[in-house]
Amino acid sequence: ALPYANGPLHIGHMAGAYLPADIYFRFLRLRGEEAIHISGTDEHGVAITIAAEQQGVSPRQLVDHYHGVIKEGFRKWGIEFTNFSRTSKEIHHRTAQEFFLALYEKGWFREAESEQYYCPKCKRFLPDRYVVGTCPYCGYERARGDQCERCGRWLEPKDLINPRCAICGTPPVLKRTRHFYFKLSQLRDRLVEWLEGNDFWKPNVRNTALGWAREGLPDRAITRDLEWGVKVPLPGWERKVLYVWFDAPIGYISATREWSDEWRDWWQDPDTRIIHFIGKDNIVFHALVWPGMLMAHGEFNLPYDVPANEFLNLMGDKLSTSRGWAVWADELVDEFGQDYARYGTALVIPETKDSDFNWFEFRKRVNGELADAFGNFVHRFAKFAEKHFGGKWPEESVDPEVLAKVEEAHASVTRALERYQFRKALSELHALAIFGNRYFDRKAPWKEPGASGRVIYSCAFLARALSVLYEPFIPQGARRVRETLGITESLSWDEAARDDGSLRGRRLGKVEPPFKKIEEERVRKKVEELMEKAEKKGKPQYATLDDLKRLGLVVGVVEEAERIEGTKKLLRLKVNLGRETRQLVAGLAEVYSPESLLGKRVIVASNLEPKRIRGVESQGMLLAADDPEGRPVLLTLDDPERVEPGSEVH
Repeated sequence: ALPYANGPLHIGHMAGAYLPADIYFRFLRLRGEEAIHISGTDEHGVAITIAAEQQGVSPRQLVDHYHGVIKEGFRKWGIEFTNFSRTSKEIHHRTAQEFFLALYEKGWFREAESEQYYCPKCKRFLPDRYVVGTCPYCGYERARGDQCERCGRWLEPKDLINPRCAICGTPPVLKRTRHFYFKLSQLRDRLVEWLEGNDFWKPNVRNTALGWAREGLPDRAITRDLEWGVKVPLPGWERKVLYVWFDAPIGYISATREWSDEWRDWWQDPDTRIIHFIGKDNIVFHALVWPGMLMAHGEFNLPYDVPANEFLNLMGDKLSTSRGWAVWADELVDEFGQDYARYGTALVIPETKDSDFNWFEFRKRVNGELADAFGNFVHRFAKFAEKHFGGKWPEESVDPEVLAKVEEAHASVTRALERYQFRKALSELHALAIFGNRYFDRKAPWKEPGASGRVIYSCAFLARALSVLYEPFIPQGARRVRETLGITESLSWDEAARDDGSLRGRRLGKVEPPFKKIEEERVRKKVEELMEKAEKKGKPQYATLDDLKRLGLVVGVVEEAERIEGTKKLLRLKVNLGRETRQLVAGLAEVYSPESLLGKRVIVASNLEPKRIRGVESQGMLLAADDPEGRPVLLTLDDPERVEPGSEVH
């Protein structure tokens, strides 16, 4: 995704899109795939003009500054781009205008006059992000006029409850203005068919996009009354610009075009796979709107996959830069180094559900998995080889037990990375490092140093394999391990699991621990700093007992249950709440049969606003937890006979 050039990046950005993309890109290159990694700063739109006004600078000054800040942040993290561009460049303006004209000439736009909010105090029309208010779906009071940051729903400014100007807070008035609208509604059936065929996508992404598409896609305005942006290339429209959601994704094409004259090979060759790494707040644009634009254009490949991630929280609370509740990406790497920043963040990539970054867990896992398991293993056998084999690796072959274990781990990590399961890949690598330590202990080479050549060579082979498999995650640390092994040349992904004899007789490099432990005091200090920043900007928002009561948690008895036709996960339930019976929709069908739920006493949040899910109204929500594999486990009462339906839960 193109990051907005209106501020520095925090770890939520890194975990959501940029680190997963870089890990995957490095994995592809190690496998010998022909791959490029494209991004750039998004420098148009209301987010930019709002930030510029708040800081008292011009939009150009703002984007110039933050383009440099963001690019430097990526450098520190080791995020490698084939080309990192920016949408304020002339080549992007030209590419976006050409794209616009292609759709215009094919009849994909309609002109329409509409009422748009106008701020009487600022004396200007307010594009969507200049309007904030209460989300009509989830009640979030700081929802923007284009999308709710909390629930992810696509909004129009007039959907908001109690709208107000984002700059001055004045309630706006409606005035008439004229814009172009993209006929997205006419692409609904094609988009549904396309999404249904992408059954290899992450379920959270595909199901979200399909749900919105099946509900119906409205035509979407693609122009705005702004001065900063890509000018509409038509006579009489010079005072309007392309709406940022339309121009920004074209930035992927313009950045590729800037990089190479052969850019069409990447965007028009049917053998090319285009993969978009984004956060879940971008699903609607990358799984529906952008593919719709590409369908309408007709000359470019559609995305092959959109492995969007969920949101990252911090110490149990939502990340919030306005409240100071954030860990800035550059500060994390400055304090703990690139390896630990990447590794600690990769451990909590929110792949299928929201996850949490915890400073104390960060220290525990980095110390336990990198320093104690991987690093300690390498240091132990390397010191032994330095002492007993004259600083050279023995002329031996790999123990079949070790070779089989490496081949098994190589296959597992490969499958995980192919499926964007980065946390699973790290788990497999940690297990392989633990095996190495146990193998070294079990073989006890110190008992007969002269007869331990095969054991030591096998350990070196295993460490070499680990260094390659860890490289997409911690490139600097992986190189340090190979330097210890005396390896200076690059290795491919498949070489990791192959005993090619290249280690035999090779001289070791400098032997020292490749990873140092993080002291507890350092992370305790970071937590204290975080709390101090939050205190200055407003404490983290904790729920109160009144908040709990507002949910209306009551006991219910499931009286009817049936599958919802055309879905894999959804069940329609009739639940007796004592004074009334409610219809609920629950995503339990892959774990529970309808018959198994009958008679169960469950806990229902009864005060939630009714919501239609796949055309069926749900009048509440069941409480459930997730098992280690992410499957729902329904919360039920352990002594159901003592509690009547309708009993309050507190």
